[in-house]
Amino acid sequence: MKRVMKAAITRRRMLGALGLAGAAVGFPAIVPSTVFGKNPPSNRVALGMIGLGRQGTQVNLRTLVNMDEVRIVALCDVDKWRLDNAKGIVDKTYGNKDCRTCADWREVVARDDVDAIMNSTPDFWHVPISLAAVRRGKHVSCEKPLTLSVAEGRVLADAAKKRGVVFRTDSECRSHAYMHKTAELVRNGYIGKIKRIECGVPRGDQPGGGAAQSPVPKELDYEMWMGPIERKPYMVDAVHPPKSFGRPGWMRCRDTCEGMITNWGTHVMDVAQLVNNTERTGPVSIEGTGTYPQAGSGIWNVLVNFKVQYQYANGLKMDYLIDPEGAYLRVEGEDGWIQANWFRKGGLQASDKNILMTKLKPTDLHLPQRGDKEDFIYCIRNGAPQESMIDAEVGHRTCSLGQLAHIAINRNKKLQWQPEKEVFTDDEEANRMLTRGYRKPWGLDINDRMNA
Repeated sequence: MKRVMKAAITRRRMLGALGLAGAAVGFPAIVPSTVFGKNPPSNRVALGMIGLGRQGTQVNLRTLVNMDEVRIVALCDVDKWRLDNAKGIVDKTYGNKDCRTCADWREVVARDDVDAIMNSTPDFWHVPISLAAVRRGKHVSCEKPLTLSVAEGRVLADAAKKRGVVFRTDSECRSHAYMHKTAELVRNGYIGKIKRIECGVPRGDQPGGGAAQSPVPKELDYEMWMGPIERKPYMVDAVHPPKSFGRPGWMRCRDTCEGMITNWGTHVMDVAQLVNNTERTGPVSIEGTGTYPQAGSGIWNVLVNFKVQYQYANGLKMDYLIDPEGAYLRVEGEDGWIQANWFRKGGLQASDKNILMTKLKPTDLHLPQRGDKEDFIYCIRNGAPQESMIDAEVGHRTCSLGQLAHIAINRNKKLQWQPEKEVFTDDEEANRMLTRGYRKPWGLDINDRMNA
């Protein structure tokens, strides 16, 4: 397949891509040569997968390729080893070689035969690719954490709403049985009025990362991988291990990821927001402390420890912290407490086991429970973007909790927040950080609401 653009991506070109300048590139329609399962191709969601690393291949691809309602028609990655690996999985599953491959995500977004995009790229690519796809009218499922700043999250959420596409923030935590049951019991008042919420996430980002420069692996288009970030020499610990699905170093570098504060936080705090019925708004104040790696300890520079407290308009306080034992959500009410443990010992716990034995009444609120991929495909096939369990607005609001915490830690003070306008009321320097003001700009005009 002909590449749309072989030259390096510049910021000017990136802006063009985000505005879809020149996106009307012709690509031949692809009709699968064979038909499998109960659904003919016309009834399946034609899916393009962008980003085929650890999560993209081992979780997302392996799930979606086995869904009868889906047909993967395009694969994209800047790493040819990963691209070829994914192509092998799809070809073996479908029994043919019809799935097209490319290294430039814009080729996938521009195709008329692609209904939806699965965006499993590194965090700094989430908004550029998802926004371009939404503006093209594609349905999008994007890995969490959704964004790297509050401002770009607002642009993406507004664009998805305006275009009326299905948008699914890809987090499975809400679908987990313990989390789902906790949310239903709390929302229906079975532990009384909520007094306090606590969220814990595992310790995963430690100092380190070698600064040694080395030749770019021949299978990696490193210029395309960097895309919207500032150019820097290739260092394996700032990208991903060659020919491997090991944990990538970009997850520990602040120009490409926020670290655990949003990475795991967007799992458990999504459910916390649901429990508190604040998933489309946010807190009114944030304060916290955190520790960064010491200078000279390596290139990994995300927070290694933190403790944050949010307060909501209803007076509820939510504590968010690193816990070495793993992730959990604890909700304390006037009549008892529930703790849902996730990837840690303990299972589902409560102050009284009878709370967990509660059977919901028909008149109670029954929250939807679908798997993350199932939810995405369900909403597309039923023409129901409003039924997405974690749409762009909800995903943005959850992700912004970690970003607000990061800002409060950097400012070393308690900050007052106005969730309706998404501004701090008492600190202009903090407001500048909403647009990643504490980093170098990367080209997205977050003030351009007209094109959203």
